[in-house]
Amino acid sequence: MEALIASYGDASSDSDSDSPLEPPPPPTTTSQDPSPLPPPPLSLLEPPNSYATLDYSISGQSSRVRSFPHVEGNYALHVYIPVCIPSTLKKELALFLKRVANLVPGLHVVDVDIPLEVLLKDDNKLEQVALGREFHISLGRTVPIRVHQIDSVVAMLRQKLQLQKWYWIDFSKWEVFVNDDHTRTFLSMEVTAAGLAEITKHIQAVNEVYKLHNLPEFYQDPRPHISLVWALGDISNSLKNVIEEERRFTIGGSSQKHIFTSKFSGIDCRIGNKTYKIM
Repeated sequence: MEALIASYGDASSDSDSDSPLEPPPPPTTTSQDPSPLPPPPLSLLEPPNSYATLDYSISGQSSRVRSFPHVEGNYALHVYIPVCIPSTLKKELALFLKRVANLVPGLHVVDVDIPLEVLLKDDNKLEQVALGREFHISLGRTVPIRVHQIDSVVAMLRQKLQLQKWYWIDFSKWEVFVNDDHTRTFLSMEVTAAGLAEITKHIQAVNEVYKLHNLPEFYQDPRPHISLVWALGDISNSLKNVIEEERRFTIGGSSQKHIFTSKFSGIDCRIGNKTYKIM
């Protein structure tokens, strides 16, 4: 009972009175509405390991699209050589990308699709996001396959590629590529010397597996490369002009025979969200 009385305030003022307890006064009204609760942190709305903390606007930005429509029961197949850029080269490459981005607007980081311009003020973030991930030398087209084809494709790739030897891959020059429908332009590093013969043999082996599964083969004259950034549309001419000028001041100038060298680390096959080690 004492606790009940105490909950209404001063117990001594009413404890000896037979009159009913006075109701509490109504709350004071104001002309202003109560302040709304603040919104939840954006980090709670994003999946783990995302780049949500980069705080950039994507309004009006066209996202990348598939080269083939999504069909229920289909899985995207991609066969590639994984490549990592040496840490000793990242600062030089970051400087090169900054110079290019200042002259060519609308560039995006490949795969994560973050606008390059939002990374220019933070060198560490630029190196981490644009250069710190795994890159891919494609050995075949990215194509859809049915679920019943997965085991067969993986088994035949392993059979065809199991006897490959280890070698060095020399990324010799900067190059600009445009996709088949001219909706994307890519800034890439191309393999033109060491490693080209071996990679060409890999592509031939992958083509054989694709052909047996009625899948489209790779380009007739393949040009192995890794892509760093992309832009909407076909801007190949303007991007080539900028690259030709800027490379002389940072990386890959006329006196330099290659950009960097990487040791062949094996071949992976990604089907849907699962990655298979081929060799």
